[in-house]
Amino acid sequence: MTEFAAVILVDRRGWVLLQERDEHPRIAPEKWSFSGGHLEPGEDPLAGAIRELEEETEVRLSPGDLELVTVADVRHPETGSEDKIHLFAAGVDLTDADIVCHEGRQIVFVDPAKAFDLDLSDSARTALPSFLGSAQHAALSGSASLRAET
Repeated sequence: MTEFAAVILVDRRGWVLLQERDEHPRIAPEKWSFSGGHLEPGEDPLAGAIRELEEETEVRLSPGDLELVTVADVRHPETGSEDKIHLFAAGVDLTDADIVCHEGRQIVFVDPAKAFDLDLSDSARTALPSFLGSAQHAALSGSASLRAET
């Protein structure tokens, strides 16, 4: 079992940041997913989420900016493995122009009404339905959005 950490950024409109992966990754190639990746040996999931987000987008958040959404088991059919994902979220005052895409084809904020029209990864297909429209999602898109450094 491999452990992963990922982040959903939520903008003021309630749109969520998703990455369109390219053909190169072993897991979920050419699917839409969260910014994130596998944890390093002994790495705390929160630290891993922050590291992965910065590596993939150049968005830097502090541990206090992130809220745990869920820890879920996910099956990756490409590897036949049963893995665990630690999913965090943060409200941000950012736009697509603030995001640098270091992995995949693109990383953009997606309208929740259109998210399920995308070819989602197994982890996104598992976690997004309960997150979108939740009180946590509403709170993160609402009043006090965080300002991240880019």
